[in-house]
Amino acid sequence: MSGLRFKLTIAYDGTAFHGWHSGRSGKGVSDHIEKALAGLFPSAPLLVGSSRTDSGVHALGLVAHFDLPENETRIPARRLATALNALLPQEIRILSAARTCQSFHARFGATSKQYRYQVWNHPVMNPLLHHRAWHVPQELDLVKMREAAAVLTGTRNFRAFTSRRDGALETSTRTLTRCEIRRSGALLTFILQGDGFLYKMCRGIVGTLVRTGRGLVTPDEVSQLLADPTTRTRGVNAPAHGLILWKVSYRPH
Repeated sequence: MSGLRFKLTIAYDGTAFHGWHSGRSGKGVSDHIEKALAGLFPSAPLLVGSSRTDSGVHALGLVAHFDLPENETRIPARRLATALNALLPQEIRILSAARTCQSFHARFGATSKQYRYQVWNHPVMNPLLHHRAWHVPQELDLVKMREAAAVLTGTRNFRAFTSRRDGALETSTRTLTRCEIRRSGALLTFILQGDGFLYKMCRGIVGTLVRTGRGLVTPDEVSQLLADPTTRTRGVNAPAHGLILWKVSYRPH
């Protein structure tokens, strides 16, 4: 498409939304941003997002792009974020908006993505984190969890950590460059970074690591999950509300 391309960096509280793209419900985050874009530009541009977060998942650094005909670029790029935020629900914010080159692609140009997942590990839940962290009241063995996390780093077959989705899965091999667990008091933060993630893969990993911490799965069994692609994740996925798409990285352009 001729014209100009714009890059948006977006943050949102996903509690009230049906994920990034909702389909027919119209209650996805992208639906609201596209509605705001249509209010500013007659061509009603569509967004291309870096990731498709599930219902209830949050974001601090999701990236998207859209194209505009040159005759519609009357709003300076430096004012675009402010103009869009004025039309958006307060749970969605455009952190930055800028012109970019036509070769930039929010989805296919991403070199890595980082997700963070929060677990509140205490007998009593912190009410301030009710929509931000998974409450795990049982005692967790952090040493065993970190041992299992180390097994997951590298280029692996993560089929056992994904959920069924319509359509055939072309490949379940991904490269996880970082699988780190930080503790600050009762708050555990899981940092997962890689070249890409399968459907619900982050939640499958966190759910498995928490079960490891509870003594229900051993680090050796986690290794076996990688070796046997027909094996399903042991236990349920971690709930959506503890997951945050933290940042998306690109090569300089």
